Amino acid sequence: MEKLSTNVLRDMFRDFFVSKDHYAGESASLIPSEDKSLMIINSGMAPLKPYFSGAQTPPSKRMTTCQKCIRTNDIENVGKTARHATFFEMLGNFSFGDYFKKESLEWGWEFVTEYLKIPEERLWATIYENDEEAYDIWKDVIGMPEEKIVRLGKEDNFWEIGLGPCGPCSEIYYDRGPEWGCDSPDCKPGCECDRYMEFWNHVFTQFSKEEDGSYTELDHPNIDTGMGLERIACIMQDVDSIFDIDTIKYSRDAITDMAGIEYECGDSKKDISVRIITDHLRSMVFMVGDGILPSNEGRGYILRRIIRRAARHAKLIGITDPNAMTKLLETVIEVSGEAYPELVEKHEYIKKIIKIEEDNFARTLDKGMEILEGYMADMKKSGSMELAGNLAFKLYDTYGFPVEVTQEILEENEMTLDMDGFNENMNHQKNIARAHQRSTEEEAWRDASGYTELPHTLFLGYSDNIASSKVAYIGDYDKERRFIITEETPFYATAGGQIFDTGTISNGEDIIRVVDVEKDNGIYLHVIHPEDTNALNRIQVGESVELQIDSIRRHNIARSHSATHLLQKALQDVLGDHVLQAGSYVDDKYLRFDFNHFQPVTTDEIKKIEEVVNEKIDKFLPISMKEMPIEEAKKMGAMAIFGEKYGSMVRVVKMGDYSVEFCGGTHLNNTGMIGSFKITSESGIASGVRRIEAITGTNIIKYLVEKETTINDVAEALKSTNKDVVKRALQLVSHNKDLEKTIKELKAEEILGSIDSILNSAVEVGEIKLITKKFEDTDIEQLRKISDAVKAKTAGVVMVFAAINDSKLTFITSVSDDLVGKGYHAGKIIKTVAAAAGGGGGGKANMAQAGAKDISKVDEALDKAIEAVSD
Repeated sequence: MEKLSTNVLRDMFRDFFVSKDHYAGESASLIPSEDKSLMIINSGMAPLKPYFSGAQTPPSKRMTTCQKCIRTNDIENVGKTARHATFFEMLGNFSFGDYFKKESLEWGWEFVTEYLKIPEERLWATIYENDEEAYDIWKDVIGMPEEKIVRLGKEDNFWEIGLGPCGPCSEIYYDRGPEWGCDSPDCKPGCECDRYMEFWNHVFTQFSKEEDGSYTELDHPNIDTGMGLERIACIMQDVDSIFDIDTIKYSRDAITDMAGIEYECGDSKKDISVRIITDHLRSMVFMVGDGILPSNEGRGYILRRIIRRAARHAKLIGITDPNAMTKLLETVIEVSGEAYPELVEKHEYIKKIIKIEEDNFARTLDKGMEILEGYMADMKKSGSMELAGNLAFKLYDTYGFPVEVTQEILEENEMTLDMDGFNENMNHQKNIARAHQRSTEEEAWRDASGYTELPHTLFLGYSDNIASSKVAYIGDYDKERRFIITEETPFYATAGGQIFDTGTISNGEDIIRVVDVEKDNGIYLHVIHPEDTNALNRIQVGESVELQIDSIRRHNIARSHSATHLLQKALQDVLGDHVLQAGSYVDDKYLRFDFNHFQPVTTDEIKKIEEVVNEKIDKFLPISMKEMPIEEAKKMGAMAIFGEKYGSMVRVVKMGDYSVEFCGGTHLNNTGMIGSFKITSESGIASGVRRIEAITGTNIIKYLVEKETTINDVAEALKSTNKDVVKRALQLVSHNKDLEKTIKELKAEEILGSIDSILNSAVEVGEIKLITKKFEDTDIEQLRKISDAVKAKTAGVVMVFAAINDSKLTFITSVSDDLVGKGYHAGKIIKTVAAAAGGGGGGKANMAQAGAKDISKVDEALDKAIEAVSD
C-alpha cells in the first residue's frame, strides 16, 4: 500500500464521503458552544450532539468532519507510552436518521480497501456479540471470512452513557503482524497484546435505554463513526507510533535539534520528555487558537498545566531557552495551518499568549523547584514518603505549580502526595473567594479580591448620559487591560442581549476610553483601552471623575432595542401567538432576534412584518419604562422571556398600547425615533428556531447606498440604465439559453454523425468491444444519446466516456444488454475507472455515472477500463 501523508489522508477521507453525498463540516471549536456538560471537545461527535438529539436541524442528514479533540483523562501516561496523546484529530462520518449499518460498513470497507488499498488479509472486524445484522453484512455482503469476524461483549462493543440513545458498534482492526503479538494461539482482536490495532469504530445508535433498564428501538437510528487520523497515519506510513508520523515527527525533530539530543538512543527518560513536549505543543497551539487562555480553572487550567509541563520537560532535556515553546510552536502551524487556517490567522496571538505563560512560569519555576526539593530533602530525613497537602497547595497557590506537576516530580523520586489534604486547602480557598465568578477564561486573570465587598453600582443611564461619581476601585481585567469601578455610572453593561456602552472617564486632566462594560454581581466594571493605562494610573481611588457615554452610539443601540420589541409583537401578529423569544442581540449596527417557529418565514410574511413594524414607527407611539411588582406587570400582559428568572420587582417597557415587555435595557422616548426598519435576513438556526436580522435608522441608508452601488455597477456592465437593468438581464439570460441550445444541437449532430468513427475506435478485450473516449463541453445527456446510438448499431459493447465541462469531470459507463446478461455491470466498472481520478459513483448494470476531481488523471482513468472489464 502507498505511504500517504497525514494531510493527504484527511483530505481523502473528506472527499470520499463527499462523493457519498455527505456534507463536509468544518471542525468545531475546542470550546463547546452549547454543551454545558463538557469542558472541552473530546470526540468527533461531541459538537454534533444537538443534531443527534433532534434539538437542532443538521445542514444535511449525512455529514463528515475532521474534528480537533483534547483528552486529558490520562495525561499522566502521555510520554510514558507512545500511544497516549492529549491532542488528536478524529475523522468521522455521520447519519442523522438516513443510512444505517449496511452503508456505513460497506463504505468503510470501500474506503479502506479501494482508496487506502490496505491489504484485505490484514483487516479484521469486531461486532457486538448479539448483533447478527452486522455479522451478516460483514460475512455475506462484504465477504469477510467468518474466522476474522470477532464477537465481543458489551464492555468492548456497545456504546451507552446512562439513559437515552445507545447501540452496538463494529470496529475495524489492522493486523500489524506476529512480531507485535503474543504467543497465544487464540490471539485476535480483543487480545491485550499490540498485534491488532483498532482504527475505525462504527457506532450504530439504534436503541434508547429506559429507566427500567430495558431497550427500545429508535424510530430513526443514527450512525456515528470515528477514526483517529494519527492512528490511520501510523498504519499508512508503516511506523511504530503516532510520534513517528510525518506531521508529529516534524515537531519532534525540532525539539531534539533544539536540545542537541537524539530520540530513542537509549535514554528512556529523555524520550519521555521529548514525547511530552511534542504532544503538548500541538495541544497548546490549538487551544489558544480557539480562544482558550491560561487560568487556574476549567479548560484554562488544562492549558496552563500543558504549557508548564512542556516547559519543565524542556529544561529536563537541556533546553535553556525560556521561550522554547514559543519558538517550537511554529512547527505545528507549518504542518497544520492549511487544514486549520485559524492557526495562521492567529499566529502572532498564539505566540503572544504562550510566551506570556512561559515567562510567568520561568519566573517561578526555579524558586518553586528549590522549595519542592527542600520539602523532599526534609521528607527523606524524617523517613516520610508523602508530601503534605498544605505544602503542595502552597506551591500551587504561590508559585503557580500545577499540582499534577508536583505529583509528577514526586513520582520521579518515588514519593507520593496527600491529595486529600491538597483538596481540603483548595476548597477552603474557594469558600472564602468571592461568591460569583464568571466562567470565562479572561476572568481567571482578574484581580477580583478587592471589590467583592463594594456596594452595588448605582446605574444612572436610563436618564443620564453624563454623570459625576467617585472612584471606588481600580484593578487588572486581563494581561493587557485594567478596569475602574465608580459608585455611580451612566454606562450600560452587557446584559439581556444588549451590548455595552462606550465613552470616556475623566478627572479633568486625564481622559481614558471605556471599551467594554460588564456587571459582576451588581458591580459595574468599566474596562479601559490598553493605550490609556498610564492615564488610568494617575487616577486615584476616592477621586471624583466625570463619566460620559457615546450618546450617538447609545441612540443607535436604543433604536435596535426598541425595534426588537416591535418586531416580537409583529411576529406574533403575522405568524401566530406561538412565537416566543429564544434569544436576541442588539448593538449600534444591527439587531438579531431568535424565535420559535415551525417553518421558514415566507417572503410575503417578511414584507408584512416590515409593514407592521414601520407602521408602529410612523405612529410615534410613546415609550414608557416603569418598575413595578411582577404580579402587576403580568396583569398588564407584559411578555417575559421563556426560562428567564425574575425578582419580585421588574422593569416594564410599554410602547403605546401595542407592545408590553419585561426589559432592563435602554430605549427611545417614542417609536418614531427608530426612523425605519428593514429585515436583512431570515434563517433557521435550530430545529423549530428561526432567526431574523434587521437594521434601523441611518444603517438603512448605508444599506441602500450599498445596494444602489451594486445596481449601478450591474447596469454599467450590462450597458443599461438602472430602470431597465432587470429587463436587460432577462434578455441576456434568454439569449444565452438560446445560444446554448443551438450549440448543444449542433454538437449532438456532429457527434451522432461520427458514430461510425466511434465504433471503429473500439478495442477487443476478450469477448467484448471496449470503447473509451474523452469529450469536451459535452453534457451527460448527450453522452447517453451517443451510447444508445452505439448500442442500436452493435452488440457486445462496453462504453466508458469522460466529459469535461467547466473544470468538472464526469464519467459515464454503458453496457449493451447482451453483456449485462453475461454478468457485466456498469456500476462496478465505473467505480474502478472513477477511483483512478479521485472520484466515485455507481449505477445500474446497463448504465452508471460517476464524478471525479482530478482532471489531470482522466486518461489514466480511461486506461483503467480495460482492467475493469477484465475482472
